[in-house]
Amino acid sequence: MLLLLNSGFYFSMLSWEAKRFILLVVFFTTCILPLLTVSLMALNPRFDINMPKSTDRIIPQLAASVFYYFGFVLLGRISIFPVLKLFMLASILVIIALLLISFKWKISIHMATMGSLAGTFFALSFRKGMNPVYALLVIVVVSGLVGTARLAQNKHDIWQIVAGYVLGFLILYGVVYFV
Repeated sequence: MLLLLNSGFYFSMLSWEAKRFILLVVFFTTCILPLLTVSLMALNPRFDINMPKSTDRIIPQLAASVFYYFGFVLLGRISIFPVLKLFMLASILVIIALLLISFKWKISIHMATMGSLAGTFFALSFRKGMNPVYALLVIVVVSGLVGTARLAQNKHDIWQIVAGYVLGFLILYGVVYFV
């Protein structure tokens, strides 16, 4: 979100107060509340914080989708650029898609996040005719590092990593560019 608000797109026209409100809402609903949910689940001795099976991720993802929707509703109460609300809505769609896939297969949520970020920046750059080359460079390098780390830790195989990245990229790109 920090990258998006300071990327040179029209988000840079927002006042500091508006950016601060947006950052607080997004941080609270996408970080603090899901973290609290997983922390509460970790109190159960049968819960494995590493979530090795795909089905272990269902409750945290369901809670995250509810919290993201809560953030979407809060952001909808202020007059901001519609693309930011679309970003939150598309993020909810990614989480729901990951949730549905997790019933049958373990897909990389980390790479879906990186693909979502890349898809957002590519869509905005094509939509607005801008070239945020440094932001895109950072996103691509960090995406490669995250994917390599997930492979090195044997958390995922290559197909789970690729599927996560492509899923996040396609949903965010499609929503931000075409809607």
